[in-house]
Amino acid sequence: MKIVVDTNVLMSGVFFAGLPLRVLQAWRDGLATLVVSPEILAEYQRVGAILAAQYRDVDFEDFMELVMIHAEIVAAPALEAPVCADPDDAKFLACARAARARIIVSGDKHLINVGSFHSIEIFTPRRFVDTFLL
Repeated sequence: MKIVVDTNVLMSGVFFAGLPLRVLQAWRDGLATLVVSPEILAEYQRVGAILAAQYRDVDFEDFMELVMIHAEIVAAPALEAPVCADPDDAKFLACARAARARIIVSGDKHLINVGSFHSIEIFTPRRFVDTFLL
């Protein structure tokens, strides 16, 4: 199954563990394919660099190297019309649509409020774990 993981879930999994870490472990264990776009990668890098400066015991660069090697990277054309309240979140929907991924894992209220878009469902980390990993 292809999944798009929003930045907050990815950062929480890398730096803080919990349910977001279980989402990343599903990718590591081959239960899911992580799909990203260049825009998402840029945001991961930007936010990860900020957190890595605060949490020096986490090797974020090694993690990003794994993402670059093992994630599916797709070109994701911008959406034709606004879909959610935060235009910055559209990159996750565009990526999922371009990759034909059916799931976005997010804790972002703007994405969660979208509910679904072109057969793409927005799952919280809890719902993803309960649905696919138990």
